[in-house]
Amino acid sequence: MAYEHTPVTVEGKRAVVIGGTSGIGRALARGFAADGADVVATSRSADSVAETAAELRELGAETVERTCDVTDRETLVELRDATIDALGGIDVLVTSQSYIARSDLAGGTEEEWQRVFDVQLDGTYRATQIFAERMDEGSVVTISSISNGLSIPNLVPYTTAKGGIDAFTRVAAKELGPEVRVNAIRPGFVRSEQTSGTYDEGTERHAEIVRRTTNGRLADPDEIVGAAIYLASDAASYTTGSVLTVDDGFTADAFGD
Repeated sequence: MAYEHTPVTVEGKRAVVIGGTSGIGRALARGFAADGADVVATSRSADSVAETAAELRELGAETVERTCDVTDRETLVELRDATIDALGGIDVLVTSQSYIARSDLAGGTEEEWQRVFDVQLDGTYRATQIFAERMDEGSVVTISSISNGLSIPNLVPYTTAKGGIDAFTRVAAKELGPEVRVNAIRPGFVRSEQTSGTYDEGTERHAEIVRRTTNGRLADPDEIVGAAIYLASDAASYTTGSVLTVDDGFTADAFGD
């Protein structure tokens, strides 16, 4: 019998990665470009946008250099329209913007809480709403975190906002489908500018990561790329409203060795 299946690739797709100039977002933007997609990687920093755009062009992607602030609806609309004008449409939106306030419940401020929510959860809502208006079909990939299923001290606003992203993803998938699929990636502990100093070797948290992961280490940002390519690809045509955990077994561990 003849057999064929839809390949796992984003070749030929047009993707926008918000928060795509650092950390996981930058790895996703580069990974999409290397796999044959045209990619717009954006953030608030014009220098970072230009630097990342140059890397994407070297990987063969067409791109647009445009800054964006997810707390400002107008910049999101401008980004969307500029991308459509340049690339002819948008097939994939990735919301990878991030902001962390390291505070506990007793010592946190409402200003910190609101800032985290404005970037993480509200920003995901704004971007998805605005981009979906001009997407006839395609995929939205939100970035959650395993922290929303754990009790990590001093991350109250971040953990709560990421939990909201999981819930938002499920509802958005129902409302935007079947034309637009919406899924989340829930990464584990990943080396990045934001995690530097928090999970470094020698700390109690690093020791716990070593104990509870199968490889005994944090992830490199590039190790999240495969999950994103799958969710954005046509191979995931029957996958929506899902939260895909990529944590090397951390949340599956109960007792360790």
